[in-house]
Amino acid sequence: MDDRTFRNAMGKFATGVTVITTDVEGEAHGMTANAFMSLSLNPRLVLISIGEKAKMLDRINESGKFAVNILSEEQQEVSMLFAGQIKEERLAEFDHLNEVSVVKDALVNIVCRVYGKQVAGDHTIFIGEVEDIILREGTPLTFFEGKYGKIVERQVT
Repeated sequence: MDDRTFRNAMGKFATGVTVITTDVEGEAHGMTANAFMSLSLNPRLVLISIGEKAKMLDRINESGKFAVNILSEEQQEVSMLFAGQIKEERLAEFDHLNEVSVVKDALVNIVCRVYGKQVAGDHTIFIGEVEDIILREGTPLTFFEGKYGKIVERQVT
């Protein structure tokens, strides 16, 4: 199989959309990612995967902390900003939780300290121990076949 076939197959898995954030020398940094999952309840662990070419890799290695910000359906532009899809200069709005910048008004903010990491292929998998969480009401932004989407509730008749 070629790379395109593999990418197309992986795109068939619908995911939520997150922005991973961290702080280095007092400056907030973020990147859009959908490689995120819950890993363990005891201890509370989550997993993210960061590509070897991403600037975020060095930043998380330096800070030792990161936040996973699960975006709501109203935050597609936030995702696009951190994915580099919006070229005009814009400032993101951040709050702070446990000394880590988090995306303002995200559906969920999860602050973690790096618990472990493993290089796998052209990515590094970071395991984060959850230190704090903020939950908000709303509906998540989704991603499927390279496109943003929304969850639509079906009417039962």
